[in-house]
Amino acid sequence: MIFKVFDDMSQCCQKEVERLSYCVSKQRYEQAMRYSHLFGQFCCMKSYEMLKDILCEMQNEGNRVGDLEFQYNEYGAPYLQDGPYFSISHCKAGIAVAVSEKPIGIDIEAVRKPNEGLVCKTMNTEEYTSIIADSSPDWAFIRLWTQKEAYLKMKGTGIISDLKLVLTDAQDAEFRSYDNKDLQYVVTIAEKI
Repeated sequence: MIFKVFDDMSQCCQKEVERLSYCVSKQRYEQAMRYSHLFGQFCCMKSYEMLKDILCEMQNEGNRVGDLEFQYNEYGAPYLQDGPYFSISHCKAGIAVAVSEKPIGIDIEAVRKPNEGLVCKTMNTEEYTSIIADSSPDWAFIRLWTQKEAYLKMKGTGIISDLKLVLTDAQDAEFRSYDNKDLQYVVTIAEKI
């Protein structure tokens, strides 16, 4: 498994989007242009570039990976027909990409104070109790949130079920979370055991 995080979001500018437009497939370019805002376009194309870089590393082929054409499962999750599993995530704090020979999911989220309604809607009683008991409840919430998102991405479904139950059934995955206290984000990877 290889994962990378890009968190110099100051590079998000029109000039970089133009540069990236020459580095991505026609399919990815068209997908990026569906975003009406520069940030979405940048993240869509930058994540593609990061994915290609990881695939080159895995294959020890330098920069010889050709254009990637994504297929989509019944839930809209992208996959490579003949490639390894991958997952992509982005938020205002950064972009994260993971690749593995086993099903994998990644999520990156900026740390923020969650509203009470969101916590109650997405966390079960045990999770809620652990969040409010934590010395840094904002971080505790985001760690659990990213675990849930990463797990659902690993499953290839996205959010289709009660979020309160997601981690109670997650014995088939190994989780790794990384906190970036300086830039205020959490990255979590869920990889199939």
